[in-house]
Amino acid sequence: MKFKKFKNFDINSDSKILSKNWKDNGFLILENFISNSECKILKDRANNLVRKFDFSKNMTIFNTKDHSHSSDKYFLDSGDKIRFFFEEGAIDDNGELTVKKEFAINKIGHALHDLDPIFNKFSRNLKLHQLSNHLGILNPLLLQSMYIFKQPKIGGEVICHQDSSFLYTEPLSTIGFWFAIEDARISNGCLWTQIGGHKGPLRKLYTKINNKMSMKEIDTTPYGKIDTPLEVKKGTLIVIDGKLPHLSGMNMSSKSRHAYTLHIIDGKCDYKNTNWLQRKKSFPLRGFI
Repeated sequence: MKFKKFKNFDINSDSKILSKNWKDNGFLILENFISNSECKILKDRANNLVRKFDFSKNMTIFNTKDHSHSSDKYFLDSGDKIRFFFEEGAIDDNGELTVKKEFAINKIGHALHDLDPIFNKFSRNLKLHQLSNHLGILNPLLLQSMYIFKQPKIGGEVICHQDSSFLYTEPLSTIGFWFAIEDARISNGCLWTQIGGHKGPLRKLYTKINNKMSMKEIDTTPYGKIDTPLEVKKGTLIVIDGKLPHLSGMNMSSKSRHAYTLHIIDGKCDYKNTNWLQRKKSFPLRGFI
């Protein structure tokens, strides 16, 4: 199935067709949303943060298959911090790196947008605020940010999921902004989805039960066929509905697939204290402006 890619997106002239694509597909592809120079600034900053990171203090692996990181305090306390998570294939059985440090990190999360000046400046974008409003988020709050490396040869698979399973509000309001910092192709682990898949129910809820995080099945409806690759060029923004099932495969190629993601929620909705990602009351969520 085909879908529209918006080139040189303008919220005023593209308003009606934008709304229709969002309603029908559950995602938007906005090419040239950010410049090559902005991509370079974020990429250089992320690499610089990795260079400064002392991996000897923590080597938490991020794995979406079994969520082995779920019981790790380093992960669970990262909602208001900048922390580093390793690729599964980057650490051997003896706890030693199998690749150079700069190629070992899976992602940096989860408060880059608040704590790092470069990512803060980039994330607090008037265009994103306007786009959020247009998509029905009246009081957008920046909840989570991640810089994802999808490292060459070992970039980990992200299994099929819905973002609202992990960032749950009542009513549902989560939207993801996924910026391609490098070209994303099938060969290096681009996103895949099902067009219109957001029209189905929320299947799972990653929730706190007896003070432990558990993946709870709330609807047994199977996912539809995830048959649409979202191959995009550097500088493209993919906007993702919180109920849209999506995944990405392993990166077995020699090229990385860097991306920066922001997740927002509507401040008018109830963000549950059973969600894994929490903040201190002294560090509240903020919007784009």
